[in-house]
Amino acid sequence: MTARLLDLACGGFLLCAVLVLWRRELAVIVRVFAVQGALLAVMVALLAVAEGSAELGVVAVVVALLRAVLLPLLLGRALAEAGPGRRETHPSVNVTASLLCAALLASLAYAVSRPLVALSDAPAAAAVPVGLTVVLIGFFVMVTRRRALSQVVGLLLMDNGITAVGFLAGAEMGLVVELGVSLDVLLAVLVLQTLTTRMREAYGDTDLDELRELRD
Repeated sequence: MTARLLDLACGGFLLCAVLVLWRRELAVIVRVFAVQGALLAVMVALLAVAEGSAELGVVAVVVALLRAVLLPLLLGRALAEAGPGRRETHPSVNVTASLLCAALLASLAYAVSRPLVALSDAPAAAAVPVGLTVVLIGFFVMVTRRRALSQVVGLLLMDNGITAVGFLAGAEMGLVVELGVSLDVLLAVLVLQTLTTRMREAYGDTDLDELRELRD
């Protein structure tokens, strides 16, 4: 039962990353990211139950508070302060092409991670390609989206994917390590939120392509 629930959580985790590519409304993207953070916490909690680890249970709570609650709240606050430009109107790659690229990235992730999966007989290790796919999709979002907030979400998707790979591969990240990484991510989001607000106040928009044209 635990293995089936873990597979279900991993499927939802990957689906959230695909939805970020599909939707253009920034408010919806932030909510999808919050759901993904909650599913990541569920994945860690299921691993804690399977391994009987109280430390992993505490990590699951930390992941839920930070990635499903605090970070989405900060992103929502930055979105509220952004004023106009709450939609990704002109991404570098359209939605259809983005979804096709997501399928290609998933195939690449499964091909690359096959040797790693073969090293372990644990059911969780079979889901490592899911985490790697989310990492690649997060990088794709950072490259193809023009709004600063969308690029921040891409960075956070990459972080969620890396965290998922670490836990699914059986690596003992530990509570202290997870807290350190989480605090680093929180600090990065706070800095990026401040920069986004300053950009809007100074230039009236957070579309990076338009800011490059202004510089030229």
